[in-house]
Formats: sequence, C-alpha cells, structure tokens
Amino acid sequence: AGVSLRTLWTNFKDMETLFEASGAELLRQQDAAWQPVPPTLPLARRVDAYCRQRAKLLQLIAPSARAAQMREPLSPQLHRNRLKHIDRVRDEVEQLFAAELDRAGAGREQLVHALVATSMWPTWAMLRDGLGLGVDQARAVMARTVAALLADPQGD
Repeated sequence: AGVSLRTLWTNFKDMETLFEASGAELLRQQDAAWQPVPPTLPLARRVDAYCRQRAKLLQLIAPSARAAQMREPLSPQLHRNRLKHIDRVRDEVEQLFAAELDRAGAGREQLVHALVATSMWPTWAMLRDGLGLGVDQARAVMARTVAALLADPQGD
C-alpha cells in the first residue's frame, strides 16, 4: 500500500486498533456503494435488486473478508466488525421484505436468519471460491435461494 511499517505503527497502537480502523473504512466504502431498494417493488424485482446489490457489496469486501476470516478467531475486533455487517444485512432484510416476514408468523425469526445467512460472506465465499462460480452465477444462486425462502414464508 506504499506505507512503511513505521508509519503504520505510528498511527495504530496494535492490530486491534488497525482492524477497527480498517473495518470502519470498509463500512464507509459499503455505505458509498449501497443504494436502497424500494420495498414497494414487486417481490421478484426486490429479490433481484437485493441480490444484485449484495453481490456488488460482497465483491467489494472480498479481499478484506478473506483476510479477516483467518484472524477472526483470535481477534475480538474482527468479530465485532463481522457482527456490524450481520446487523446491517439483518436490518435491510427486515425492511425490504417486511410484508413477507409478517406472513411468516411464528417462523419469522427463522426466516430472517435464513435470509441473512444466505446473504453473507461465508455463503458468498462458498459459491465463489468453493464451487468456483462466477459473480453472475453466484448471484443467481443467491437470488434463487432468497426467492425460494420468501415464496413460502411460513416454511410449509
């Protein structure tokens, strides 16, 4: 990155402080790239727009997510960073698919968990790295999964 180790450690007292700053920068980049999907769109269009945006954001964080994945078990800050991403996705899911979630009744929380898990880095990494899918193929799998979950919100 063109930064000397001395400069790096002058600005950050330890790795946890560096992880905190890099996590904040990653969230800032995601905020700049994120565009709200109107919850008034028909379900199929909401699913498509949501999955297109998730694919874009997951590709944006891919290098950082891969690096963080290795160190997270030993880093409380990286764990906190991941929880922030989970909360953001959960909030978006709950707003964008509120009508479908309301129809889920007692299964609402389970449906939210399924949608969030489908939309997060570990699933994306499996599609891209584990299965070797291209971005468009991985996005299509995500869209199919999200659509299937929402087609039967009660899980019957």
